Amino acid sequence: MKRLALISALLATPAMAAGDYPFFSLRNTDLIVLIAFVIFAGILVYFKVPGMITGLLDKRADTIRGELDEARRLRDEAVEILASFERKQAEVKDQSDRIVARAREDARIAADQAKEEMKASIQRRIKAAEDQISSAEDAALRAVRDQAARVAVAAAGDVIAKTLSDAEADALIRDSITTVEQRLH
Repeated sequence: MKRLALISALLATPAMAAGDYPFFSLRNTDLIVLIAFVIFAGILVYFKVPGMITGLLDKRADTIRGELDEARRLRDEAVEILASFERKQAEVKDQSDRIVARAREDARIAADQAKEEMKASIQRRIKAAEDQISSAEDAALRAVRDQAARVAVAAAGDVIAKTLSDAEADALIRDSITTVEQRLH
C-alpha cells in the first residue's frame, strides 16, 4: 500500500505544475495531502482497522449465514406444519365423509323403519275397522233377530189370543208356571 502511495505521488506531475512551489516542499499542498493520506493509512494499518473491518464483515457474514440457516429451518418447519395440517385436513374430510355416509345410512334405515311401522299401523287400523264392521254386523243381526223374535212373539200372541179360549189360556199359563218352577229349582 505504501508503494502505491509513493508511485501515485511521483506520477502526479499535473499537481506539480499547478503550483509555483517544488513538489517536495512543505508549502506544496498536494504533498501535505499525500503525507496526511499516508499517515492516515498507516494509522489504519497500525490499529489493524482493515482486519477489524474484515472481522466485522466476516462476523456480519456469519450472522447473515446464521439468519439464513434459521430462515431455512423455520421454512422447513413451516413446510412440516403445513403438511401436518394438510394431513389433518384430509383426515377430517375423510371423517366428515364417513359421518355423512353414516347419517345417510341411518336416515335410510329410519325411513325404512317408518315405512314398515306405517304399514303395520295401517294393517292394525284395517284390522280394527274390520273388527268394528264385524261387530256392527253381529250387533245388527242380533237386533234384527231380536226384533224378529218380538214381532213373532207379538204375532203369535195375537194369533193365540184370537184362537185360544179362556180355559185353554189358563191351562197354558199353568203349564208355563210349572215349567218355570221346575227349571228354577
